[in-house]
Amino acid sequence: MNRIFEDSFKKLQGYCEAEGYKGWDPYDGLTSKLFQHLPFISKSRFCRLAWIQLFKRNPVNLRPLVFIPKQYNAKGLGLFLTGYCNLHKAEANTELSDKIHFLANKIIELQCKGYSGSCWGYYFDWQARAFFQPANTPTVVATSFVADALFNAFEITGETKYRDTALSAANFVLKDLNRTYDGKGNFSFSYSPLDDTTVFNASLLGTKLLSRSYYYTQEETLKEVALKSVQFSCDHQQENGAWSYGTLPYHAWIDNFHTGFNLECIHAYQQYTGDNSFTPNVDKGLKYYLDTFFTEEGISKYYHNSLYPVDIHAPAQLIVTLAKLKQLEQHRILAEKVLLWTITHMQDESGYFFYQKKRYFSSRIPYMRWAQAWMFYALSYYKTYT
Repeated sequence: MNRIFEDSFKKLQGYCEAEGYKGWDPYDGLTSKLFQHLPFISKSRFCRLAWIQLFKRNPVNLRPLVFIPKQYNAKGLGLFLTGYCNLHKAEANTELSDKIHFLANKIIELQCKGYSGSCWGYYFDWQARAFFQPANTPTVVATSFVADALFNAFEITGETKYRDTALSAANFVLKDLNRTYDGKGNFSFSYSPLDDTTVFNASLLGTKLLSRSYYYTQEETLKEVALKSVQFSCDHQQENGAWSYGTLPYHAWIDNFHTGFNLECIHAYQQYTGDNSFTPNVDKGLKYYLDTFFTEEGISKYYHNSLYPVDIHAPAQLIVTLAKLKQLEQHRILAEKVLLWTITHMQDESGYFFYQKKRYFSSRIPYMRWAQAWMFYALSYYKTYT
């Protein structure tokens, strides 16, 4: 591993372990004790949305002033868990095993209750433009990443509890999520049980979970449902290989890391089911992704038509996408150029990575789930390839 990248990873790992994997989140504004004691404001959709955006967009971290605590985030723990599993595959030792068990068991403790299968959400209330989600509402995104991590932990440790918990999550996808049909029998999974939005990366993450569950169980229903959901998203792929974020008018943007999610999930469907009929979609999408979202200098663009903000998710997902698609060696020059720019411009001397770099200023707030977990996850894939 390149010495610069090795040093970056060690500093990041040291920071995350010192923090105990707890931290703030871009969307945690509604956990503010102050906000919760303003009932007339906290009940307003507009005020909730504005309050979240105040903390998400502000480059100054106001959270300590309004009593927003650092907490565990199940999805973030899942990313760390997969990262440690990657490290263990490269060089097994007791310390890594202990961390894998700690994170896997903590994740299981954080399950949402009252659903058809294991599932996970976020610890904070979240107001989106399309819907409101109370704290601990499970989402297909969080659940997919967590289940994937538990499968990885099972393969390292042999602990069947981790596998069985992950397999149970397939029931959440099958039974608790809503579906939007296209008239041909194909469909998109909703983001959560509380909404009916069609968001392609979220639906495909459900597809990925079902596909990996099928790999372990060989239950044909899982494969059949996964096929219909992946077909829905591929039918909505644009001719140039792109996907919009979703189908609503205000979900029409095309962005970097969600494109990477889509490619990773379609590839996973093929990997786990043996059905390679979507290879043309992956090839076309990967070409669009690599040609569109990364500059000659190694900067990761956010949108297809706009550079800023440079979001830490984007360079992280590039490494993961290339690793998962077994394209990292082929595109190593691009990957290392992007990593070098990101480390140089978006990592603090103390080890943590910034959230976003904008045209005139940066948000240097050390978000644990959004930034640190993602870069730990990404660098663990890079490390195991070198």
